[in-house]
Amino acid sequence: MMAKRIPFRPLAAGLLVAACLAAGPARAALFEDDDARKAILDLRAKVEQQRLANEGALSRQGDELRKASEDNALLRRSVLDLSSQIEALRGEIARLRGTDEQMLRDLSELQRRQKDVAQGVDERLRKFEPSKISLDGREFTAEPAETRDFEAALAVFRRGEFPAAQAAFTAFLKQYPQSGYRPTALFWLGNAQYANRDYRGAIANFRALLAQAPDHGRAPEAVLSIANCQIELKDNAGARKTLDELVKAYPQSEAATAARERLARLK
Repeated sequence: MMAKRIPFRPLAAGLLVAACLAAGPARAALFEDDDARKAILDLRAKVEQQRLANEGALSRQGDELRKASEDNALLRRSVLDLSSQIEALRGEIARLRGTDEQMLRDLSELQRRQKDVAQGVDERLRKFEPSKISLDGREFTAEPAETRDFEAALAVFRRGEFPAAQAAFTAFLKQYPQSGYRPTALFWLGNAQYANRDYRGAIANFRALLAQAPDHGRAPEAVLSIANCQIELKDNAGARKTLDELVKAYPQSEAATAARERLARLK
């Protein structure tokens, strides 16, 4: 049996072709929508990734800023602590400096007191120790009491209290017979006796001075005083002899000059 042939129908074929042509653009549009969605999704993914990256960067920057801020605060506290320590050290240095200055003042005051004490001790010791004396061209050692008594007797003579001076020098010579002051004491005793008109006693003491110390600084004056006593005793011959001896023995002395003038008057 032969197959039944379907008759060709132009209208149906046209519809089929039209359907195929209409399906092509639709399929192309479908493909274009998928690509756009994919592109959008990719873009969103990139944006999200960038956002996350930015958030991470901002987070890291924030952490760094916080850390920097904390470090800065710590540094400030350290600087403040160091400043406080420096001020404390300055205060301590000032205190120590003040203490040192006070100690120096105390030490200076102590040294001054020690010096005063030492000087006081030396002065007290000198009151009891012999001292070196230089008087009328002679040097000798004298006890403090000896010096004190001689100066006291001389002070009485200088006040013009000649009787008291005579007694004081007489007592001195009796108390200190070996004194280095003896020749000078004899001289002032003779002058006190002369003032008291005890001419013979004065001559005796002036001669005692010359016998003990002919090179004494007061020796020329003692010879001249002997001549003066002799003149007062009306012994002009004896006075001229004494004055001649003075000029010969002590030609360069002031007493010799006075002796020459008196010799001229006695002749």
